[in-house]
Amino acid sequence: MRDQHVVAIANQKGGVGKTTTAVNLGAALAEGGFKTILIDLDPQGNASTGFGISAEQRDHSVYDLLVGEVTLTQAAVQTAIDNLLVVPSTSDLASADVELAQVADRTRLLERQLSQADPGTIILIDCPPALGLLTVNAMVAASSVLVPLQAEFYALEGLSQLLATVKQVRSGPNPRLRINGILLTMSDSRNNLSQQVEADARETLGELVYPTVIPRNVRVSEAPSHAKPVLAYDPASKGSIAYRQFASEFTARLKLVREAA
Repeated sequence: MRDQHVVAIANQKGGVGKTTTAVNLGAALAEGGFKTILIDLDPQGNASTGFGISAEQRDHSVYDLLVGEVTLTQAAVQTAIDNLLVVPSTSDLASADVELAQVADRTRLLERQLSQADPGTIILIDCPPALGLLTVNAMVAASSVLVPLQAEFYALEGLSQLLATVKQVRSGPNPRLRINGILLTMSDSRNNLSQQVEADARETLGELVYPTVIPRNVRVSEAPSHAKPVLAYDPASKGSIAYRQFASEFTARLKLVREAA
């Protein structure tokens, strides 16, 4: 796994912009010329739907990949965006925690499969909003964890549980795991509360918090209903501009140098 950049996008709290970030970061990275694979590890399958991958196109799913029935190449579906593949989710994934509980080395299922990716590939994993077996698989496979954090009153309260899980994984099956960073999402610059949450996050977490803040933007909210990332739905929107800027910071943090095409 040393030749791939594997980043788990995780927050056990739902509705914080996790899948939106996975979809639009993936689109921005691909737009920038990086070969990118998005693993939809959330049983809800919203990241798959967000790229217009219909149920009929999901011949193979991330569940099939986990149990070793297909290879990464067989499971990945090409999106409408060059350089961007998605391994889609289906309802089979909903019972994975139970069905895989007795499987030997069950926390390393995803790690083994992702080792098939080409060197230099950026792999993003959209984790489910829970800290169960699927999320642990993502963290064991990943080199780092990106945490979307909604700019709201209780934003920081649930973070300690996630950080504790990261620490537990790092002290056991994946000692190289680290926090990639915290991305503030759904921020309203006109709202004093959003500003206070940002100030608190930066004071508490320091440089872990990315400089870019994703604004609350109607175009970002509309894009999934059109089965597109906001970058494709409205490339000039504030949301698109913010995600492109964040992608630039993200790749710089990964210390990537894009090869000339």
